Amino acid sequence: MTTLWPEMESLLAEVQSDVVAWRRHLHRHPELSYQEHETARFVYDLLGSFGALELSRPTPTSVMARLRGTGEGPTVAFRADMDALAIEEENTFEFRSARPGVMHACGHDAHTAILLAAAKVLTRLQPRLRGEIRFFFQHAEEVHPGGAVQMVEAGVMDGVDMVLGLHVRSALEAGVLAISAGPINAASDRFDITIRGRGGHAAHPHTAVDSVLVAAEVVTQLQHLVSRNKDPLEPLVLSVTKITGGSAYNVIPETVQLAGTVRTYSPRLREQVPAWMERVIEGVTSAHGATYEFSYRCGYAPLINDPEVARLVEETLQEAFGPERVRKSQPGMGGEDFSGFLQAAPGAFFHLGTGNREKGIVYPHHHPRFTVDEDALMVGVEAFVRLALRTNGRQPQPSAEERG
Repeated sequence: MTTLWPEMESLLAEVQSDVVAWRRHLHRHPELSYQEHETARFVYDLLGSFGALELSRPTPTSVMARLRGTGEGPTVAFRADMDALAIEEENTFEFRSARPGVMHACGHDAHTAILLAAAKVLTRLQPRLRGEIRFFFQHAEEVHPGGAVQMVEAGVMDGVDMVLGLHVRSALEAGVLAISAGPINAASDRFDITIRGRGGHAAHPHTAVDSVLVAAEVVTQLQHLVSRNKDPLEPLVLSVTKITGGSAYNVIPETVQLAGTVRTYSPRLREQVPAWMERVIEGVTSAHGATYEFSYRCGYAPLINDPEVARLVEETLQEAFGPERVRKSQPGMGGEDFSGFLQAAPGAFFHLGTGNREKGIVYPHHHPRFTVDEDALMVGVEAFVRLALRTNGRQPQPSAEERG
């Protein structure tokens, strides 16, 4: 584990209280995807107070800051997402959400505060930097089509050589970091199905075509795609998450609506699944004299860390915090729109543990009592600063005392 040189140690100490205060402000004032107007204004104004940063608004509710070094070098981008979720908070601490039905239940308040603090430190270290560092404060990670793709379309990735992102993880103990090469998050697609039968009286089912019964069989048969149509070693999740239909106890409804999600890593499998689904839906409905409507929408691409960038991140984190605090990230089937940035440049996504059983910080992401151990926030700040210096920094000159 490498020690901090005095200047950086002092700068990190200066933002220790800031990062907590900023995170609490953001937590108390959450905003939903595409509605992050106050959040973006807060971020923009705070970045402007640091000096040295060139600021822009790529979309109405996102912010980009550019820090140019004093010599030739690569352009490296760091990303934090800012949006909250439509969840009523059940925490009772003083800075709980002041907005009914909206809360930061996934840690995006922590991401934003961490990157703000890292930007503040790095502006003070500008004389030691080469090339350019870009800070992306992204809107709408939680809702398709997602803010990442929109920011890329606005040109934020033009000229970027490498992009890095961090996400807190409640299942990891506070202060532990995790990074792996290859697949990290799955593609997240959505589908809608309408089953159309023939309505009738529930006491006379033979005079109707029961859309509820047909829908139930469609749900069951779709699961055979997971268990019997693809290689068992190839990840696939197909979940029907919504069923809507009917209005009375004694009426067989004309229609039933189904909706859900499909998660994959393989581009080939992702392309095959919609055709497989429609074949099942068509077969079941035609067998029962019903009809159907089916729509399938691709969402976020799979998030796959570049091997070389992941290796650089892992080495940097191990040098900074020690190998015992750096784990391997476990791939999951959740979606993450950081993948949109990875379509434009190589990069990596790593995790920061923020769980703490002794403090009761045990609830999963998207839970109404989710929170983070704030003692871990500075680990994220230092990680970004170390990565910036590793990729864009000149080696610090030793002081007279260090030279002996």
